[in-house]
Amino acid sequence: MTEVESIKVKRNLTALIEFSRVINSSLELEFILNNVLLTCLGKFLAIRGLVALKEGNHFQIKLSKGIPDEVLSIFPDVSADKDCEIKEELNSFFESAHLKICERISSSVGCIGFVCLGEKLNGKEYTDDDREFLKTILNIAATAIQNSLVVQELKKVNRELDSRIQRLNSLFELSKEFGLFSESTKVTRLLVYSLMGQFLVSNYAILNFEGSAIQVLETKFQIDELLSKLRKYDYLKIETPLNRTKLEKSYPELFEIGIQLIVPMQIQGKVKGLIILGKRVNNLDYSDYDIEFIYSVGSLAIISLENRRLFKEALEKQKLEEELEFAREIQQNLLPSQIPATNNFDIAAINLPSKQVGGDYFDIIKVDEGKYIIAIADVSGKGIPASLLMANMQAFLQVISKQNIDIATATGLINDLISQNTSDGRFITFFWALLDDNEKRLTYVNAGHNPPILVRNNEIIRLSEGGIILGVMKTLLPYNSNSIQLESGDKIIMFTDGVSEAMNPFSQEFSEERLEKIALSTSQFTSNETLQKIKEEIEKFVEGAPQSDDLTMMIIRVR
Repeated sequence: MTEVESIKVKRNLTALIEFSRVINSSLELEFILNNVLLTCLGKFLAIRGLVALKEGNHFQIKLSKGIPDEVLSIFPDVSADKDCEIKEELNSFFESAHLKICERISSSVGCIGFVCLGEKLNGKEYTDDDREFLKTILNIAATAIQNSLVVQELKKVNRELDSRIQRLNSLFELSKEFGLFSESTKVTRLLVYSLMGQFLVSNYAILNFEGSAIQVLETKFQIDELLSKLRKYDYLKIETPLNRTKLEKSYPELFEIGIQLIVPMQIQGKVKGLIILGKRVNNLDYSDYDIEFIYSVGSLAIISLENRRLFKEALEKQKLEEELEFAREIQQNLLPSQIPATNNFDIAAINLPSKQVGGDYFDIIKVDEGKYIIAIADVSGKGIPASLLMANMQAFLQVISKQNIDIATATGLINDLISQNTSDGRFITFFWALLDDNEKRLTYVNAGHNPPILVRNNEIIRLSEGGIILGVMKTLLPYNSNSIQLESGDKIIMFTDGVSEAMNPFSQEFSEERLEKIALSTSQFTSNETLQKIKEEIEKFVEGAPQSDDLTMMIIRVR
């Protein structure tokens, strides 16, 4: 860096420090914007410029220098998005105003406006260094501008609060009363009594909405007539109070039955009910202050009613959670409590439901001395429906495994039973086998399940022989079985699609290819070590993404 450049940098830094000190010394928006614009004009020797800020969803010019009023008057009324995108109408205005460069003002809450400058006195173009320095100035100014806007808003709110203190005092007493009642009828009665006493009204109706359904909480109008007239209009869109004039003009049929005022009761901007009032006994109209008070009381009442509804729902949810936890315990008890000890096999298994109850299932059933039924299944869907079908599957398997029927024929019987007991399109993928501990032999049938992986001599063999998935239709074609003579060192990995389809935050699946690589790399591991390795790799892959499906594995290693 040359000495001249070094001096220039120091001068710029000094100017920026002084600029920051000045604009942060005041919270007055006009003072801050004046310093911002004058600093920019002075730094770049620009002859004109303006500052525009977002107000609501539109831009407003807050300060300008050197731009004629007739030009300012054509500033377009364009919507302002969160990034302050410069639209075609604005570009046309900038050309008319001879503005050459514009930069956004961005604070911690996003873009809040922009600054535009005209041509330089020396006629030179703005360089990249100029643009970067302008960005630096605006970055420094953004916080001061945002703070000033916040302070202005707070002052406005404080003025409004001061004017409402008296009204809030009376509402405060009502809010305490609303909070004491545990029944919706008492909340409604308090609302009615407060309105009758305050406004001397004899005809009224309090309506509550659940979706598009109307619940009449209290009424002195004829119910059928009121509801028939109300349903002729889009009552869920009554988001602002309707006084007598608006009702007579836009809701004539409601006005004809004596309704003088409708005030919506809202929660988070959604209409949850209506306060409908007739003529006052003293024949006075409802003033704006009256309507505001009614709206406030109605808000207290609907919040109280909503709180009671939510409390009731919370109790029901808690009860359901307790029942689901109990169901989970029952379902876990349906799974093998321990792995039986065998002479020639090392077996490990795991079941992790994605919800409290799930549709994955595995089992190990001793059917004779040295002979075991091993099974793994995946019911379509998740949650309670899947868990119920899984329980049926477990019961069928327990019964049929005791009948001394070859597994191919038995699979057809199980399919027929499942088909008879499902009517909502659910199905089960199923793999099971007869494991002979004495002869080291595996005889299996695969009913549409993810083919288990047999690792032998560093090669992958898929166990896919069988037939269609269970529950789709009655057995028309017999299932096929296959028998394999197992060898020492063989390893069988049985799994559900919750393993292969485990998904990371980028919607990528773990895949069976990854599972095969892990199977090959852990061929010398024990079954439990292999199980833990696969589980660790899945957890690493999904990067904390929630478990989207039930996950079940069974691993058998031949000694």
